[in-house]
Amino acid sequence: MKKYTVKDLSAEEKLRLLCSNGFWYTMDFDGKLPSVSVSDGPVGLRAERKNEKGETVTLPSVSYPSAQSLANTWNTDCAKLMGECLADDCYEKQVDILLGPGANVKRHPLNGRNFEYYSEDPLLAGELAKSYIEGVQSRGIGACLKHFCCNNLEYNRFEQSSEVDERTLREIYYLPFEIGCKAKPVSMMSAYNRINGRYASENKKGFGVLRNEFGFDGVMYSDWEAVRSRTAAAKAGCDIEFPFNEENYNQFVKDYKEGRISQEEVDACAERVLRLAYRCKEMQSGKGVKRTVEERLAAAQKIAEESMVLLKNEGGILPLKKGANVAAFGCFAKPEKDMLAGDGSSKVVPFTEKFDLVKLLESELGGQIPYETMYYYGKVLGTNGYAHFAAKPHKGKNYAATADINIICAGTGVPVEAESFDRFDMRLPAAQERAIIDLAAINPDTVVVLFAGSSIDVSVWEDKVKAIVYAGFCGERGLEALCSLLCGKVNFSGKLSETFATDYASTPVASTHYDTAVTRYTEGLDVGYRYYDRHPQAARYPFGFGLSYSQFGYSDLKVNCDGLNAEVSFEIKNISSVDGSEVAQVYVGECSPVVYRPLKELKGWVKVAVKAGKSVKACVKLDSRAFAYYSVADDGWRVNDGVYRIYVGASSRDLRLCHTLTIKDGKII
Repeated sequence: MKKYTVKDLSAEEKLRLLCSNGFWYTMDFDGKLPSVSVSDGPVGLRAERKNEKGETVTLPSVSYPSAQSLANTWNTDCAKLMGECLADDCYEKQVDILLGPGANVKRHPLNGRNFEYYSEDPLLAGELAKSYIEGVQSRGIGACLKHFCCNNLEYNRFEQSSEVDERTLREIYYLPFEIGCKAKPVSMMSAYNRINGRYASENKKGFGVLRNEFGFDGVMYSDWEAVRSRTAAAKAGCDIEFPFNEENYNQFVKDYKEGRISQEEVDACAERVLRLAYRCKEMQSGKGVKRTVEERLAAAQKIAEESMVLLKNEGGILPLKKGANVAAFGCFAKPEKDMLAGDGSSKVVPFTEKFDLVKLLESELGGQIPYETMYYYGKVLGTNGYAHFAAKPHKGKNYAATADINIICAGTGVPVEAESFDRFDMRLPAAQERAIIDLAAINPDTVVVLFAGSSIDVSVWEDKVKAIVYAGFCGERGLEALCSLLCGKVNFSGKLSETFATDYASTPVASTHYDTAVTRYTEGLDVGYRYYDRHPQAARYPFGFGLSYSQFGYSDLKVNCDGLNAEVSFEIKNISSVDGSEVAQVYVGECSPVVYRPLKELKGWVKVAVKAGKSVKACVKLDSRAFAYYSVADDGWRVNDGVYRIYVGASSRDLRLCHTLTIKDGKII
């Protein structure tokens, strides 16, 4: 096939090239150019095809843990592994570019798409996105980093303006994309919303930062049906509009003929689209499917095992012992296909037909486990909504009274967390809360397992149960992972990638201004734990928190410096009789800043496996950005002379070690 350049295309072909071909493809002009196929898939490939009846159907594919669950692993190797496996899914469905990962910062706990995003912390989100992209593209499939940017609520997302100051943009909302760009993604997607009044697809200033500062050299395309003016978007640097919109295209041609967009501006976009078409085919050369479906499912289970977070384990009620007299409750113990995930463009049709935690526990523990649904969800007659309903409470209460330990599986799922709308509140549906309270009143030796895509308000029932496991949206091998963790075959190592507030009123966004048109980010830099550090009473489970069947001690902190670089080393000892893994986090805070700064910020972490009774030396490297803030006055990053503290700990609130250093004349002394 001849390799065409922009000069080989007519003006009409260039304009048409920038407007896509249908819903999922770029224009190929009857084979003149390579066609590029894109498909949804941050948490599993969602490939749509026409069946023999002409109906659009979604093909089954491996359902992996959600991005939010992946983030709870704090393991970039898991992110890379997931990316590699997703590339295999793409090869099988003839997809060239996967529309993921989503790197938006989790600013608002009620955002309906939080399960698609990694974290409230931009460094953690960025590093995981980077590794995910590296995994996908190492196998020859292109990735798409999205949604640029400040798409932090679903409410009125096509018109809502996210009002954010420049410093907050740079330090919080741009940072995951800056880090992600280091993996050289072939593409990026703009968001639906406005940013300071300008539609994201027309965000010329932001696109300039991506290309001129962050080194992004791929294609920018719009989110689906997000373009209002194809001309304005192209002039800003949005290269492809998805899907094809005939009205927009006709106006685009008219604007070109009337001089509202220059040939140079059209050529710049067209050249990037051409480069993408050839780049995708070159990346795939000599590559193909590497892992079988079963191997990918095993990888999904491994990720799920590392992602689940043990929030409470009073009296060591977990792990469950062989032969334990256990009763199970809640429809999430035998969920339907769509109950372990959120809804929308990332919803995957899994290969697995039946999910049954009860059967898995029976096999592992031995004996029969009585089970009662207690609650279920279904359509509300006369509406498009869903609700949770109570079911057979008396039978369930009798099971609880005769069991030694109750396992209650609760959560949200499709009816609550989805693209296009936001959650109503942070609490579980009332039918579930009532069931937890009633069953725990009969038998307080109760374990609650939460299947959700974002933080949950546990305040109503948390003190009434002995243990809480946050399973997240754990994918189609998630129940196998959960069973292994509950029974102690695998140790918990997940930690929270977002703070669990005591309730919605305690969150930093509860008092910020929003209306039908505007959301003001008046909390500024104080997103997530940055806010809760100043309001510790508002956080029930802090950022970075997670229990284990092991216990770990920290010691021997050393900081070696060279200019503005620092190597932080310390020892982690497993002081228990159980092998385990620990996520050690490194934070930096300036003691007396001349501008407003959070008390401390995550600047690195390490996840290490430590045998029982043994010690491991851990090391985290920091560069100048670990001490810097974005100076709007200087239009750049600045490190002020002063005194700084480096903290090492097991969570943002559990700091075990501290080192004080001084920066003078631009270097650490």
